[in-house]
Amino acid sequence: MRYTLRQLEVFLAIAHQQNVSKAAKVLNLSQSAASSALKELEQQFDVLLFDRIGKRLQLNEQGRLIRPKAESLLAQASDLEQTLLKHADAGHLKIGATLSIGNYLAVSIMAEMMRQQPNANISLEVANTASISQKVLNFDLDIGLIEGELQHSDLDVIPWRDDELAVFCSPEHPLANKKSISDDDLVQAQWILREAGSGTRQAFERAMHGILPKLTIAHELQHTEAIKRAVEANLGIGCLSQITLEDAFKRGSLIRLPVPHRDFQRQFYFILHQQKFRSAGIEQWMALCLASE
Repeated sequence: MRYTLRQLEVFLAIAHQQNVSKAAKVLNLSQSAASSALKELEQQFDVLLFDRIGKRLQLNEQGRLIRPKAESLLAQASDLEQTLLKHADAGHLKIGATLSIGNYLAVSIMAEMMRQQPNANISLEVANTASISQKVLNFDLDIGLIEGELQHSDLDVIPWRDDELAVFCSPEHPLANKKSISDDDLVQAQWILREAGSGTRQAFERAMHGILPKLTIAHELQHTEAIKRAVEANLGIGCLSQITLEDAFKRGSLIRLPVPHRDFQRQFYFILHQQKFRSAGIEQWMALCLASE
């Protein structure tokens, strides 16, 4: 075989970091060792894998072509190593989750996985749907858990569980005691919403089809808790996932508004790169997610 797994590790680290010295630091190598590994890989096959732009190395067309295959090969090699060692450890698993999922579901699932696999190395990144999907595409994350609808030719988008948005207000808001909320009420209200690019915002806009241009959006905030605090302060009404509001509804600090004529149903999804090898750790994570419904 004309290449080594170490050469592929260096290639992928440089692809992630876009810098040899940063990649070397991640791999605990000297900069010269990392540079030599990349140079040897390119020379062995008489190919250049990066465009050199100052100190930054950016994947060229050939590099982008082999990157998914290299990612898959290294993942399979790691999985084989665990099998040979007779360990069922998940290894290093990089999870991405959107805010509602990350803050209210993923942490407990991660805790259960670490209980079952004490030696597992699991990282969790929480961001909006657009950010998580891009990092899955770039192989910066092994798997994403998202709440927004998504289509991409390089991604497997797999339904996970149902969810529902809820419209809510403070107990002091004029709508708090209404038995049914009309479209006129929705149009007259001041809204505090998630930012564009979030799955929650996407689902909200779909639910408000027909009246969306008439709505008054007073504030756009990136964090679920910030929206809840702003609504509690009676700055407007909001719309978030039911799972993020259950405790507040029980305490009475927020009131759910009945909007039966609007469809707030949606789904959560797993997303994986189509060329990502599904290691034992990924499979175990997905199984735990499904069992948590």
